Amino acid sequence: MSESETIRVSLETQGHVLFIGLNRVDKRNAADKAMLDQLSLAYGELDRNPELRVAVVHAHGEHFSAGLDLSDIGPALAQEGAISLPEGGLDPWGVSSAPVRKPVVMAIQGICFTLGVELALASDVVIARQNASFAQLEVARGILPFGGATTRMPRAAGWSNAMRWLLTAETFDASEAHRLGIVTEVVEADPLERAGEIARMIAAQAPLAVQATLASARAAQESMASEHSALAGRLAALMRTQDVQRGMQAFTTKSPAEFQGD
Repeated sequence: MSESETIRVSLETQGHVLFIGLNRVDKRNAADKAMLDQLSLAYGELDRNPELRVAVVHAHGEHFSAGLDLSDIGPALAQEGAISLPEGGLDPWGVSSAPVRKPVVMAIQGICFTLGVELALASDVVIARQNASFAQLEVARGILPFGGATTRMPRAAGWSNAMRWLLTAETFDASEAHRLGIVTEVVEADPLERAGEIARMIAAQAPLAVQATLASARAAQESMASEHSALAGRLAALMRTQDVQRGMQAFTTKSPAEFQGD
């Protein structure tokens, strides 16, 4: 099996939830080009497949991710300054391509460094185990965070809080990651169980409404005034869907709605 054919990312579908597992356990799930390509293709599949409504990103083994494998990716970065995407793939960090339109829930255990932290910052809900540790190590390697930490962490945590960790390369724990807004919830047990629970709750909602809510929240991060003016149009588009009728009927009959995404 060639390097490009090596399975670095596992995929499992449970109902409308796609479980995406980082699977380079012997390297603490450090991302080489094969892993980045497969992760990108998994996000592309999530975005395109109408049966998939939400993803759970997790990792096999004791650690979430040691970040980027510079021994594998470094030469390409030095030459091109960027990592190319495979055809049909999306950038999981939403830096070099449009972000995936559907929610991503993340489960983190063990170490979560550099691009792993940035993957969390680009996700929508992040569950971390108490033993998780985080770090942005790029300045200690002579580079800068290029997966969105310099844009997202100051916005989430505040300027000085973000600079404290971006400029020192020090390690911080799950409680600090929660305080910084990187992590949504800290749990004692396996974070994958809680992440799956939240993903299934999201998947039970009206898919188009979930996507519209996510798009509206993202747009508001760029321009609140512009998004305020766009809200009426977003609502009008949803009101023409069949799922609105299903939702209203479920409300009046006090029964569960079976949304179809149309």
